[in-house]
Amino acid sequence: MSAHSITSSEQIASRRRFLQASGALAGAALAGAMPLARGVHAAGSDVIKIGLIGCGGRGSGAAANAMNAGNDIRLVAMADLFQDKVEGARKRLQAIKGAQVAVDADHMFSGFDAYQKVIDSNVDAVLIATTSHFHPRILQAAVDAGKHVFCEKPHALDAPGLKRVTAICEQALTRGLCIVSGLHNRYDLQVRATMERVLGGAIGEIVTIQETYCVGPYHVSKRNPQWTELQWQMRNWYHFNWLAGDQCLQQLIHNLSKSSWAMGDKPPLKAWGIGGRSACFGESYGDLFDHQTVVYEYPNGVRVYGLCRNQVGCRNEMTDVIFGTKGRASLLSGRIEGETEWQYEGPKPNPYDVEHAELFAAIRAGKPINNGPYMVHTTMLALLAQFVCHTGQELTWDEAQNSQYRVEQPRYDWDIEPPVKPNDKGEYDIAIPGLTKFV
Repeated sequence: MSAHSITSSEQIASRRRFLQASGALAGAALAGAMPLARGVHAAGSDVIKIGLIGCGGRGSGAAANAMNAGNDIRLVAMADLFQDKVEGARKRLQAIKGAQVAVDADHMFSGFDAYQKVIDSNVDAVLIATTSHFHPRILQAAVDAGKHVFCEKPHALDAPGLKRVTAICEQALTRGLCIVSGLHNRYDLQVRATMERVLGGAIGEIVTIQETYCVGPYHVSKRNPQWTELQWQMRNWYHFNWLAGDQCLQQLIHNLSKSSWAMGDKPPLKAWGIGGRSACFGESYGDLFDHQTVVYEYPNGVRVYGLCRNQVGCRNEMTDVIFGTKGRASLLSGRIEGETEWQYEGPKPNPYDVEHAELFAAIRAGKPINNGPYMVHTTMLALLAQFVCHTGQELTWDEAQNSQYRVEQPRYDWDIEPPVKPNDKGEYDIAIPGLTKFV
């Protein structure tokens, strides 16, 4: 496979420039972009028009969260690969948001080009919650068209795609466009307050972090015999690496965002991991592992342990525990124990609502926010986890960033052959640690 690659020094320099620019929103870049940011707010009207791209459960939820940010927000266009998904989402949203859902029949689009039709529908902002495979492509089209963006995680499924997303976010920054990531824990007030104390030294120096996302299988579907192989995979996309990544990219990524936050969003030196499939068999599970563990090693000696499992009938846990020299912090329970005893007692709004509230407040004020640096960094952490678990090898951060593995296809239409096919047993071959090669 081929991919654009740049040297480590160039990567570091590019990332530093991006971080500096993103942190200087009140400076020259923002000042030059302000007229555009205000201009794209429905041409000065009191209504912000939004378009939804991806009409599954998360997309419908994101649209509802967006409309919760104010009565001035109107959903006017919707898109999905499948028309029944669009129709179902509009019905669900109309039932809970009423007149804020102003989507006419001619603004309900389906197919591989449907996203572009939403972008071209005179919207001010787009919500991207479609099959993860398409996130870089759709994000590029939205920013090229001057739209503010909410984009679900993961933000790419390979290193070349993630480099593309970095450039897109830099482009959005210079144009005064908002980019808000679906890594919603960064918008959780309880997590923010707890993390503020951790970074302020409440637990001393960080020694290690344990990140756990162990739950049941994710959206298991059954094949309709009338579907083609491509239709089946697109409808069951959560279970195919080329469409969703693995559960490190879909689920553990939320935990990795928090551990990275605690580590100053600086890269680890290297990582290694364990993964496989021991309980979930059959075509519905595609080619994903059902359990993975990854260990990140940082330059200061800190280790971050990420555990992810998707199996039936097992103990579940979703936690982030940061261990320090003076105590420990549990982020999702808002508690610090040790030399400092503290419990968060402030407001607890839904972080899925907060991320949209802050997005649309920024659009109204003409003061764009850009989550580019941490959404790119966190996605790279999740990709590194996938690489080391699939191969069974230890990999450095630089090696992962320069991976040549690519998921993008030459073209997209219903007549193409998916890159993954069922084997003689009607199942899909999975990676084999020790045999699967890092590319």
